[in-house]
Amino acid sequence: MKSRKFLFTSESVTEGHPDKVCDQISDAILDEFLTKDTQSRVAAETTVTTGMVLVSGEISADCYVDIPQVVRNTIKNIGYVGECSGGFDCNTCAVLTSIDEQSTDIAGGVNKALESRSEHVDVSVKETEELGAGDQGIMFGYACNETPELMPLPISLAHKLSYRLAQVRKEGILNYLRPDGKSQVTVEYVDGVPSRIHTVLLSTQHNPEINGISENSKVQDIISSDLKKYVIDYVFETESIKPDNETKILINPSGRFVIGGPQGDAGLTGRKIIVDTYGGYSRHGGGAFSGKDPTKVDRSAAYAARYVAKNIVAAGLADKCEIELAYAIGVAEPISVFVDTFGTGEISDDEISEIVQQNFQLSPMAIIKQFDLRNLPAKNGGKFYQKLASYGHMGRTDIVVPWESTDKAELLKKNINRTTVCC
Repeated sequence: MKSRKFLFTSESVTEGHPDKVCDQISDAILDEFLTKDTQSRVAAETTVTTGMVLVSGEISADCYVDIPQVVRNTIKNIGYVGECSGGFDCNTCAVLTSIDEQSTDIAGGVNKALESRSEHVDVSVKETEELGAGDQGIMFGYACNETPELMPLPISLAHKLSYRLAQVRKEGILNYLRPDGKSQVTVEYVDGVPSRIHTVLLSTQHNPEINGISENSKVQDIISSDLKKYVIDYVFETESIKPDNETKILINPSGRFVIGGPQGDAGLTGRKIIVDTYGGYSRHGGGAFSGKDPTKVDRSAAYAARYVAKNIVAAGLADKCEIELAYAIGVAEPISVFVDTFGTGEISDDEISEIVQQNFQLSPMAIIKQFDLRNLPAKNGGKFYQKLASYGHMGRTDIVVPWESTDKAELLKKNINRTTVCC
């Protein structure tokens, strides 16, 4: 039988990308509120453009947060300050806020949820199910055995390249770089297994001059040489699959990238949801994460779905696994749980679905308590969700993320030859 070959591409962006600026601002606001009041209800949306930031949304909390100062500090840490600001400086940009309280209708549904507990759930966790979902919706989680962190290879590589691109800028290794940047990796698969690197693409914002050289063709030659050495070669040095002689390396293919960030494009919270998750390799429910407190299942249930899928793959129940969870506003238990192992399961998907429902508590409050989602900012010096707002919410290895744990893998391994266990 002839081998099936296909190409799959994923992208990532640096923290200076205008949409990512917005995600980080929204999550920095969330971090600040949860640090001061763990019961805060936050839905913070941000938009940025040349010289301006607008923060809007609904927030209910028993504390005060200086939102403009949080905004300016976040922008400064990203790198938009002084000569690198490019029309968007943390010290001079306008910061507008338009914040309302959370709707009492939503709050009532969340606080006094209808209980829809499955009879197999232990009574000792009854208290964890009195919080209903903050909205209706569907969330997907995914894992596969392509990388050590059980993520698809294209998005894993794209994130590493973007992270390194920001690192060489911040550490002054390439001090002519500016904050905005993108990466993109195309992987060639043979029979569903990564085979080779087809294309690597990097686009980076930069100063118009480098070491007194202003001729753009020479500037681009310097950038191309430096990014190949300090970013691409550095990242792939520890990878098992590396670029070969036929791999296409594209660096700043537009030819020039001086005007960028919010001056080049307006940004908006939640516009990089594929970058935040699996790079398009898995389905997505459509809900964004940033700026939302843990009662919003768009965020918390997506983390739980990743946790379930990762433990299934880590247990050897499947080579790849996708989980869909569906919720109704104000109702505690998910109204459906769907499992798809794409034909790679050691047992049937129906059997794995039953195992999931027996071994994982998926009500909003159970998820919040298991991962300690309300206390993570305070436990991490006031910054946790903001760190997730760049380089992906899933598969992180640079920070400790509770939903990346595989602590249930050993328990699930027992189910390869039998389909039921007791919690």
